[in-house]
Amino acid sequence: MKVSSWKDAWNEGPGPKNRKDFTILYFKGFLMGIADLIPGVSGGTIAFITGIYSLFLDSIASINKDFLGHLIRLDFKSALSVIHMRFIFPVLFGILTAMLTLARVMHYLMNEHPIPTWATFFGLICASILIIWKQLDNAFSPKMLFSITIGAIFAYFMVSLIPVETPENFWFIYLCGIIGITAMILPGLSGSFLLLILGKYEYITGMLKNPFADGALVVIFVFSLGTLTGLLGFSKILNFFMREYKQTTMAFLTGILIGSMKKVWPWKEVLDSVVIRGKVKVLREINITPSSFDTENIISLCLIFVGFAVVILLEKKANKLN
Repeated sequence: MKVSSWKDAWNEGPGPKNRKDFTILYFKGFLMGIADLIPGVSGGTIAFITGIYSLFLDSIASINKDFLGHLIRLDFKSALSVIHMRFIFPVLFGILTAMLTLARVMHYLMNEHPIPTWATFFGLICASILIIWKQLDNAFSPKMLFSITIGAIFAYFMVSLIPVETPENFWFIYLCGIIGITAMILPGLSGSFLLLILGKYEYITGMLKNPFADGALVVIFVFSLGTLTGLLGFSKILNFFMREYKQTTMAFLTGILIGSMKKVWPWKEVLDSVVIRGKVKVLREINITPSSFDTENIISLCLIFVGFAVVILLEKKANKLN
């Protein structure tokens, strides 16, 4: 159907209808951007927690052959009516804002105050697991428990992998883009963390920090092609499973969140590390309990409960509004 005006094309897809809804969606995107900055935390987790995960997948899936066909025919109004831009724009705007404004802040918190920072995320994800679990039909049935278990084992294995040294060839950078964005879509798995495992987190972030350095723009372009390929390909697969096998897929994703808690636990002891380009990279570590109740540990324990309470309160408020 031919769209008559730009306004009609913009309003065709789902998304916020007023300034308040736009601000809320922007803020959720902002939280996703913060999560994506941290190796070990996924933007998909935040989308899952804030209740926009299905819409997020639908919006990515809207970049389909109809959209590309309209673009090829230079029918930009029809292209806009197909893609869920009214939803994509505030979320993407929020993600980019967080990455551009808080990259240094999150870097500081992760390096100077890692235990309180991880504690906050631990509380957030704990509460999210409980909320999502309640949404499962027959959560304790053999089928659901099997899906949860498989998801938990998969995530536990992934977050237990050891970072390795890998090549800097373009084909591998392209592959890193695919793997990184695929993990970023999945709740519980961090694209940044998988890049760290693949030995390319520092390399890619270094290019992004200095885009006009020699060869940096080419590397960024190749990596971006990989992320675009992974985004358009894997999101459609996941969207299909969410549509056709929603409960089983939700159970699997819940398991992923459970398995990823190993990485998010705040208190750790480093067993093996290596210095790469002047920076210490952890190869092996184990989770431990706090050795003492000093000020930092007490604050961290409080932040776990604060993070937990924030998610529970937000969920209760959302239920009242619904």
